[in-house]
Amino acid sequence: MVCYATYMELSDSQKYDVFEARDETYSGRFFMAVKTTGIFCRPGCPARTPKRENCEFYPNAESAVEAGYRACKRCHPLGLPGETSALIRALINLVETDPERRWSEQDLKVRGIDPSTARRHFKSRFGMTFSTYVRQRRLALARENLVQGESVIQAQLAAGFESPSGFRAAFSKTFGTPPNKAGLAPLMVEWLDTPLGPMIVICSDEAVYLTEFTVRKNLSGQFEKLVKVYDRPILPGRTKITDAVEEQITAYFGGNLQSFDLPLHPTGTDFQRKVWDALCDIPFGQTRSYGELAIAIGNEKAFRAVASSNARNGLAIIIPCHRVINTGGKLGGYAGGLAKKQWLLDHEAKFAL
Repeated sequence: MVCYATYMELSDSQKYDVFEARDETYSGRFFMAVKTTGIFCRPGCPARTPKRENCEFYPNAESAVEAGYRACKRCHPLGLPGETSALIRALINLVETDPERRWSEQDLKVRGIDPSTARRHFKSRFGMTFSTYVRQRRLALARENLVQGESVIQAQLAAGFESPSGFRAAFSKTFGTPPNKAGLAPLMVEWLDTPLGPMIVICSDEAVYLTEFTVRKNLSGQFEKLVKVYDRPILPGRTKITDAVEEQITAYFGGNLQSFDLPLHPTGTDFQRKVWDALCDIPFGQTRSYGELAIAIGNEKAFRAVASSNARNGLAIIIPCHRVINTGGKLGGYAGGLAKKQWLLDHEAKFAL
């Protein structure tokens, strides 16, 4: 286990473990240089981790450069950790100022943005290219216009589709229904920046459906489950609930909020929901064992089922599954990674009343 710590507090072995886990928690806190390639990287770099014996570590990028290493072209260690997010925010703001526009590569170049950089950053963050994001936003806008009473041809033109057949095909593929049957409102997915890395938030206009760190495995499976269970597509965008989630998540990480007040829509069985309700009763700054949680729901023999339900909580931090540890004090598991779990527990201990 690697706990959140400073450069000097970690051994080289622990630093290597951070890189092997691609843990962005430590991004900008130290750097790894590879003797065989002459390249240095920041924690979280997506490149294949080299052999341990070929690595050495530096407290900052400047010292790695002075030692003769050059910056990795995949993780850009000479930039600030938030630069990628700043570019993404700028691109999203660009789209939202004129969501009906079909933004081209030339439009980006005119604004001093390299299209290949935009494509790479969007692919890394959202799992889709910038052009696909723009297209999905135009389709979401078209659906909103149809629900508000516009004709199909009006919605088609407003979304920037010249071909009626092309519009019908794209709309049906995205929403599972033709434009003349607009169907249920989509769930909207947004990526929020946190001190522990990007967090995916999926909301409707009424509730929060999912909050997960992007490092969690099988996120695509969770997306597919939501689409199947609720028969609603998931598109990029925000709702008023997204705004509330961002406000409260920011307050939590700032040490100014200890319990969330959000409309939740967890996806699970009756037993799982019972476990998740019990999780919400664990006070800020405290922990419980899986056995204690089983007793809390009235079934002391169900600690294994409790642990399984805990792992399937899709509302990270809001439903505080990170507060459950093994008997004896060991951390146990955490879908977002043990380094994040330790950080969250340390954070809450610091600000607990």
